[in-house]
Amino acid sequence: MSVSRDDIRRALQQLRLSGCAVCVHSSLRSFGRVRGGADAVVDAFLAEGSTLVVPSFSWALGVPPPPHLRFKRNGWNYERDAAIRTGVGRVFTPATLEIEKEMGAVAAAVVGRPGRARGNHPLCSFSAIGPLADQIVQSQRPDDVFAPLQALAEAGGYVVLMGLDLRRLTLIHLAEKLAGRTLFRRWANDASGHAIAMEVGGHSRGFEALRPRLPCLRTYNVGPSQWTYAPAQSVLHQAVPVLRRDPAITHCEYPDCLQCNDIAAGGPILDSCG
Repeated sequence: MSVSRDDIRRALQQLRLSGCAVCVHSSLRSFGRVRGGADAVVDAFLAEGSTLVVPSFSWALGVPPPPHLRFKRNGWNYERDAAIRTGVGRVFTPATLEIEKEMGAVAAAVVGRPGRARGNHPLCSFSAIGPLADQIVQSQRPDDVFAPLQALAEAGGYVVLMGLDLRRLTLIHLAEKLAGRTLFRRWANDASGHAIAMEVGGHSRGFEALRPRLPCLRTYNVGPSQWTYAPAQSVLHQAVPVLRRDPAITHCEYPDCLQCNDIAAGGPILDSCG
């Protein structure tokens, strides 16, 4: 079976996503075969007047934590965990085409498009293309990693998981922050080449546990690809109180997981180091 750009356009029309801002996490492979590849998916959104938003993370720009930025309860064992060093001597700019392979082919296609916008976060940028692209990503900065998702929600936008489950729903990290948690810090160079700590999400292995608590989620099939979709604001409204009442609900299967235990306890203590 193969899926075309027009099939994806019809799905967007059916789900009333035409003209909307939509954050997409996607597995192109879930479609079987897409005629025209990832570019066909991007073209479908643009043909419908939608703004396509994607995570365009670039963890390879990470650097080791400086001694004065080693916060406690940060989901990081400073003696054991290997620090990323590939970013040493490198500086991120939104113009870069660098993106982690795990972000997927659709995200890479957006990053490679002329005229796209990319947020200013060396490790966890979001990129967008379409009428609201600049509006969605322009407020992202190292100390406000999920500003694009907040802007998406405020614009009445949606999240769509194409062939993926809730473990890839980055919006839940924003819900964690709105629930009162301090997000983890990781390290990369700023524009002047100095290592700084910046806000990031933790791992998301336990996010599927939230599915029964998110009645706003709907599913729709496009060929063999099952989409899970919802208004971003609805996800936040439903997830935030759950996370406040039950901080451990998204704990992964490993009881000693440092990230899960630290985020459930409230996240890093930013006025403590060492």
